[in-house]
Amino acid sequence: MQKKLLAVAVAGAMFSPLAMAQSSVTISGVFKVGIDNVKIGNPGAARAGLNTNEWRLTDNSSRIIFGITEDIGGGLYGIAQLDARPQLDDASNGSIDGGNSWVGVRSNTLGTLTFGRHDLHYGKQPDDIASKAGALMATAVSLMDYTWVGGSIANATRTPNVIRYDTPNFGGFAATIAYSTSPFGNESDMATGGRKGNAWNFNPSFTSGPFQVGASLWKAKGDGAAGVPLTAVNQDSLVLYGYYRLGAFKVGAAFNDSEVEAVAAGVTANVADRRNWTIPVSWSMGSHNVYAHYTKAGKDKAAEAAGITDTEAKMWAFAYVYDLSKRTSVGVTYAAIDNKTNAAYNFFTNTGSLGTPASIAAAGEDPKLLAFTVRHAF
Repeated sequence: MQKKLLAVAVAGAMFSPLAMAQSSVTISGVFKVGIDNVKIGNPGAARAGLNTNEWRLTDNSSRIIFGITEDIGGGLYGIAQLDARPQLDDASNGSIDGGNSWVGVRSNTLGTLTFGRHDLHYGKQPDDIASKAGALMATAVSLMDYTWVGGSIANATRTPNVIRYDTPNFGGFAATIAYSTSPFGNESDMATGGRKGNAWNFNPSFTSGPFQVGASLWKAKGDGAAGVPLTAVNQDSLVLYGYYRLGAFKVGAAFNDSEVEAVAAGVTANVADRRNWTIPVSWSMGSHNVYAHYTKAGKDKAAEAAGITDTEAKMWAFAYVYDLSKRTSVGVTYAAIDNKTNAAYNFFTNTGSLGTPASIAAAGEDPKLLAFTVRHAF
């Protein structure tokens, strides 16, 4: 009898933590892959004798999201998220923590505080072309969050090392305030003896019924790179955005004013200073969805100050998406970028692991995209 009681006590000690745990775990995500044709119009001399288009299979940022919530009591919750990014076309490029991954606490009355990796500042334009089965490469981010030489603003992806606070919603008003201890990579303050990097993002917005307006301010400086002379980068950017829905239609607009400076041996030089804008539109009725945008990259003042002209670009994009069900959709997308002689804008994600090196447009080249995409959300 005593042995039986002892066994019950041991089992209770082993498994009581599991029984007491109040955390809930949700699994959601998207699988999205397209068959793409990328073509380089107006090819430069370096492409002489080479192919100027390719058919390929492209993952469109598929993801599996694990959301964790524990009800601590008193309107307070412990929260965490792991946003894994498998790449279905090429598993060697996938990342278990490539997305928005963080841990923190949420209060019903005080807001949310998290620590980890977050999308900050970039992609604020109300552009829905990548929704459902539209191609991710066709989004207006292609011009809105890059410079004439191809440099990205706010990484054009997740910012690492982030402390983020999101206010509660006050009658439609909400804001994000975020700080990164090292916005462009791992901490290197103690390894260099150079300056210490950081970044701030302030993103207030107001949403009421069919419309939204917002602004996002980004100010960042990179850690001083190892070695002498010190090499680093500064970024200042402001985005103004908004949209209005009228029945099945949605029209938006966004303006992006960004400046990038290079810092070397104590000397600061402007490398980019441009103002880009976009007008996205969409229409949805039943199973039918149409998305489009026109985006313009303006002249770069830093380039003109250095005697470099023709840094403008423009982009058109169109997608038709058909919903096979609430979770599965198929779509066709066409997009084109017209770069002037010294502009080197490219399709979003095509310059990273989701693209191929030979399909990256050089200055003056004009990339074109035709994509057939299938998406399943769960």
